Amino acid sequence: MDTIDKVPQAKLFKKGAEARLYLTEWHGRKAIVKVRIPKRYRPASLDKQIRSYRTIHEPQLMHEAKSAGVATPLIYLVNLPESTIIMEYIEGQQVKHLLNKMAKTERHSLCAQIGESTARLHKYGLIHGDLTTSNMIQTPEGKLVFVDFGLSEKNSETEAKGVDLHLLKRALQSTHYQHWEDCFQSVINGYTSVLSSELAEKVYEKIREIQRRGRYVEERKQ
Repeated sequence: MDTIDKVPQAKLFKKGAEARLYLTEWHGRKAIVKVRIPKRYRPASLDKQIRSYRTIHEPQLMHEAKSAGVATPLIYLVNLPESTIIMEYIEGQQVKHLLNKMAKTERHSLCAQIGESTARLHKYGLIHGDLTTSNMIQTPEGKLVFVDFGLSEKNSETEAKGVDLHLLKRALQSTHYQHWEDCFQSVINGYTSVLSSELAEKVYEKIREIQRRGRYVEERKQ
């Protein structure tokens, strides 16, 4: 019997490409059960290896993110044979659904927090890997929590940091297009406040380089 079958009243919360999230109760607490689903297009042994690796890796990086000063959900249980993680359910709203409704000062403050948290990860040698406003939750108390570290990695290279922030920039342009420039500038301000100006500038230059590469590829396609 799978872990999800043992969890009472588990309800499908979100269905992603890599995993399914279920909302449930775990010893009297609201919890999320993350189940990594098998991929039939991969050889079975390779699929099991990938899912096992990510199931081990994700909680480890979430713990390291906490050490870096970034809030993440608590991990309650890891079931490696079933590629399942049970973790804390974070009360609050996805930043994705908040930014466009906020007053300008609140929006700038939240985006600065996003930049600060991202810089703390990068300073610690952590890359989120899926840095979008869908993977950030603001609690009722105003605390910013980063979630979904399934694609995260340990990497101190400027390239990886630039890709992380470039992904966030693209997410802001797509989902928050009315305010994206102000939002990203506030992210940059927050990011610089944690890192030295010299280190931050290297990352910004990498973002500009990544953008130039993208434009070149598009021009070649045309």
